Amino acid sequence: MEARYGVTAEEWRNGFDIRLLVADTDVSVREVLRYCAKDEGWGLDEAKDGIAALKLLRRNQYNLVILDADLPEVSGELVCGQIRKKSRIPVIFTCNRSSEQDRLECFAAGGNDFVIKPFFPREILARVKSFLDLCGTFSSGKEISSGNPLINTHLHSVMVDDREIKLTPKEYDLLLFFCGHPDRAFSRDDILDYVWGKCFAGTDRTVDTHVKSLRNKIKPYHDYISTIWGYGYKYRT
Repeated sequence: MEARYGVTAEEWRNGFDIRLLVADTDVSVREVLRYCAKDEGWGLDEAKDGIAALKLLRRNQYNLVILDADLPEVSGELVCGQIRKKSRIPVIFTCNRSSEQDRLECFAAGGNDFVIKPFFPREILARVKSFLDLCGTFSSGKEISSGNPLINTHLHSVMVDDREIKLTPKEYDLLLFFCGHPDRAFSRDDILDYVWGKCFAGTDRTVDTHVKSLRNKIKPYHDYISTIWGYGYKYRT
């Protein structure tokens, strides 16, 4: 049986409670994504404007949001801004526009990815799976442990020796990425692509700065993140 992200296809389809929100003015886009979610065994809620999206977000918890940047009533950027006040769940923007400024505005609002319409269903599905994997959604429980620290992905909390530590959103994403890929060396460019996204315009010094800060916060386990000189980093316990 095919294995995806470390679980079998049967576990992938039946063993996880995954729920997405798709907010898009285009009914055909919502329909395509509805069928994709159904095929994967995921729950999916739909909204055709920003107000409907905000109402659903207040009532329900989601693992990921696919958001039309051009939503009526309340724009996609404003909806994302409201999400970011309470949550770091992945947000994938979709848009008919493709200028650099359009992309930057979506990322500035808190988006994690940007997909130009029309898109291939399998492409956006692959992006969704990648983000769910990065966030630990496909783990068998609520906690991800690679020795110490202990990450609770449902509570979005990190414990070190029974004490909760406060991480910035990107420090949390970075630790989650490392714990999900132990004993594997990644270049700084790879880490930028996975954690910050391929459209991030920063330099590899961004990785070094966040690794240094993260090491300080997870002491005495700071040496779990080892430096591969001239290349990048490896996480090992």
